[in-house]
Amino acid sequence: MDKGRRRFLAASALAPLALAACGEQPPLTRVGGIVWIGYEPLFLARELGLYDSNTLRLVEMPSNSTNLMSLATGDVEAATLTLDECLLAREGGLDVRTILVFDYSAGADVVMCRPEIKRLQDLRGRRIGVEETAAGALMLAKLLETAGLAPDEVVKVRVTADRQLRAYLAGEVDVLVSWEPHATQLQAQGARRLFDSRAFPGLIVDVLVARADALERSPASFRQLLAGYFHALDYLHRSPDDAFARMAPRLGVSPDELRVAQQGLRFMDLASNREWLDGAGSRLEPAAGKVARIMTAAGLLKRLPPLDGLADARFLPEAA
Repeated sequence: MDKGRRRFLAASALAPLALAACGEQPPLTRVGGIVWIGYEPLFLARELGLYDSNTLRLVEMPSNSTNLMSLATGDVEAATLTLDECLLAREGGLDVRTILVFDYSAGADVVMCRPEIKRLQDLRGRRIGVEETAAGALMLAKLLETAGLAPDEVVKVRVTADRQLRAYLAGEVDVLVSWEPHATQLQAQGARRLFDSRAFPGLIVDVLVARADALERSPASFRQLLAGYFHALDYLHRSPDDAFARMAPRLGVSPDELRVAQQGLRFMDLASNREWLDGAGSRLEPAAGKVARIMTAAGLLKRLPPLDGLADARFLPEAA
C-alpha cells in the first residue's frame, strides 16, 4: 500500500473522533413510519417541536413493505413495525433491537367489506385485498381460521396501504385487511366492519425497532426520540382536544373520528415499556415467541428467529 493511501485511511479512521472532539453534530438518524394511529404520537412530538431536524428526522413511508425494506437497506436507521415484521427482519439476518413498544391492537386492525357481505362464511370466493406483510398475512390467517375457510377458497389481491381506498372504490376488491385511519375512510364510503383484532387481543403489537449499529453510533438521538415520544403521549392524555386536532390532518380523518378510532388501541406508557423491555423477565421475548410460533405454523416464517437481545431498554427516559 502506498504512503499516500495509508495516510488517507488513517485520517479517515480518526475523522469521527476529531468531529466529536470539536462538538460537531451527530450523524442524521432517520426513522421510517407509516400512517397508523398507534404511531401518531411520534409525529405529534415532531409537531410539538421536540425533535432537532438536523439530527433526527421522521420519514413518512407509503406502506409497511416500503418501511421494512428501507430499514433493511439502511435508508433509515429505525422503523415503526409490528412485532411480526420485526421477527421477519430478524429471520432475514437483520440485527435490529426493539427500543419502544407503542401499543397493542384491540380492535384497530380490522377487516372491512362491502355491505352485502354479512357473515364470515360469505367470504368464500371473494377478492380480499391485503398487503404482503407479516401483519397483513397474520390478520388474513386469523380471519380465514375463524371463518373456517382454506386459503384457496378466497382470492388474495395485493393492495398496499396507500391504495386501499382507491382499490375499494374501483371495485378491485370485495374485502380489505385494513387498519386505522384507513378503516374509518373506507367506512365513510359504505364499507362495513366484519372482523377485528378484538378476536385476538395482544397478538398484534406495534414496536419501534432500530439497527444495532445505529444505536451504538447515535445513542443521544435515540434518547431524544423516545423522550419526545413520551412527552407527546403525555400531551395526548393531558390535552386530547388539541392533540387530536394536530394529529387528524396527517391521518386524513376528523379529530372526532380519530378519537373514536384510538379506542381500538391500548397505548403502552413508560412503566409498561419497562415491563416489556427491561431485564431478564421482560415480557417482549415471551410475546415474540408466541407470535413466532403462530407465524411458523402458518408458513409466514421458515424457522423461529433468534430472540436473544431483542429488547433494549437503554434508551427509555428515566421519567416521562
